[in-house]
Amino acid sequence: MHAQIAEALETHLPELIDSQPELFAQHFAEAGLVENSIAYWGKAGYRSATRSAMAEAAAQLRKGLDQLTLLPDTPERRRQELEFWSALGAVLLAVKGQAAPETGDAYVRAQELWEQLGSSSEFLQVPYGHSRYHAVRGELDLARRLDEDLLDLSRRRNDSAGLVLGHMSSGRTLMYAGKFASSRSHLEMALTLHDPIIHNPLVHQIGNYPQVVAQASLAIVLFCLGFPERAVVRSNTAIAEARRRSHPTALAVSLSDGTLLLSLVGDDAALDARADKLISVAAEQDFPLWGAQGTLYEGWVRVKNGDLAEGISLLRSGANAYRATWAEAWTPYHIALLASASEIVEQVKEAVILC
Repeated sequence: MHAQIAEALETHLPELIDSQPELFAQHFAEAGLVENSIAYWGKAGYRSATRSAMAEAAAQLRKGLDQLTLLPDTPERRRQELEFWSALGAVLLAVKGQAAPETGDAYVRAQELWEQLGSSSEFLQVPYGHSRYHAVRGELDLARRLDEDLLDLSRRRNDSAGLVLGHMSSGRTLMYAGKFASSRSHLEMALTLHDPIIHNPLVHQIGNYPQVVAQASLAIVLFCLGFPERAVVRSNTAIAEARRRSHPTALAVSLSDGTLLLSLVGDDAALDARADKLISVAAEQDFPLWGAQGTLYEGWVRVKNGDLAEGISLLRSGANAYRATWAEAWTPYHIALLASASEIVEQVKEAVILC
């Protein structure tokens, strides 16, 4: 009966194939038509990810993976599995956070399959995502090794898309490591090599716009190298591009890096507005990592504005929520903000005593 329903829908309501692929996937799964079900779960997952419905996409991709276990272990099945794990990893970067165990599990399995199948250039987003997982966890040596392997492979194959990903990932990893001059070189190379038309598939593969990620990262690096005005321009450019693309993940990344930058610059009024926007986007899309960072920087603004108790409470809750996603990359800076907030409290106490 389920098979008949699915076939009837395909025949008489073909427009549903694009608008409601999950409906076909469910009926084919119930009918035991595994290959049909897998195809439609994949279509549903990619459609949801394109619409930035990331939690929905993750659930649909997992259902496709469940169906794949029912097929014999063949090279074709492994390739399909690689497609699903790769897509799921990119989705989980947003849904669970870049450093979450679920994200790491997806990329570890994808990396295994990718290497078994010959490290195809079609799936260079796998080592990229795997590197991002380790970098945000603070495992910078592992991340750097993956970055270098990706760059070496891409150079040998003269693969421009792989070079964009490799330079972008290297730039971010080196930024976390405090190697700002090298980071700048890699990020600027990524922007130079990036072609929005030729490399448009990367948006779908990594779940973000490379030019937004690179610009947002470069802004922080430029500040650390002593160019605050240029840093703010880069950051604003990244945010404007993300808004122009109407892409929630890109907007969250650019706002997150932008809030950190403004906290360094000391523009408290702009930081307040940007932190509010980041919290709003993170709440709307259920992005735990970026929501935690928004809360933390809102707390820092409160402290700077004299609301010490509420500010420190938000700083602590934001820092704890950040680490709850298994992220460590910015933890040293968060600790520094908490220390500065505590120092401000002590200064206020001393001033009260003197009065």
